[in-house]
Amino acid sequence: MQKFEGYLTRFPIAAVVAYVALVVLFAFTTVQTVIEILGSRDAAAASAEILQTLETRHPAQRSAARSDVSVPTGSPFLEGQTASVASAMLLQRVLAATRRVNGNTLSSQVDVQGPLAKSGFVSATFNIELASASLQPLLYDLEAGMPFLFIDELVVQPATGSTDKMRLVLGISAQRQATK
Repeated sequence: MQKFEGYLTRFPIAAVVAYVALVVLFAFTTVQTVIEILGSRDAAAASAEILQTLETRHPAQRSAARSDVSVPTGSPFLEGQTASVASAMLLQRVLAATRRVNGNTLSSQVDVQGPLAKSGFVSATFNIELASASLQPLLYDLEAGMPFLFIDELVVQPATGSTDKMRLVLGISAQRQATK
């Protein structure tokens, strides 16, 4: 240490240059560290913004990925201001499900004044002809979709003149949305 002090006292300009070099080195290190910290903060903010955008853009996909059971979308109740409109929605829902399984709706009858009508339910009876293999997909479509439909009656008979087709008498009910 004494040799170093002796060298600096003999050459004072070297001491000043060494001091200035150390100050510049420490200042450069400080500035570089601050720049890296600010860059990391900006990257984290940008990542958080991208994540928020993705979460708001596809909320259904995020929740569907967490559960094994997919939940159908839509209202669980029949829409419509009156019982007639709700009945028409019920007819459309069942007719569409029947068409999806290549079935034929022979007749339909809406029961607006049945025992469940007072509690906000709409009931209907359908006579349907379809292939034997289409019964399970039809029942699944009716019970698993929205709005919630309840099968009250199911009578299965073989269709006349065909071994592959069957006739169904299907009693279905659904709850109406309460009027606001």
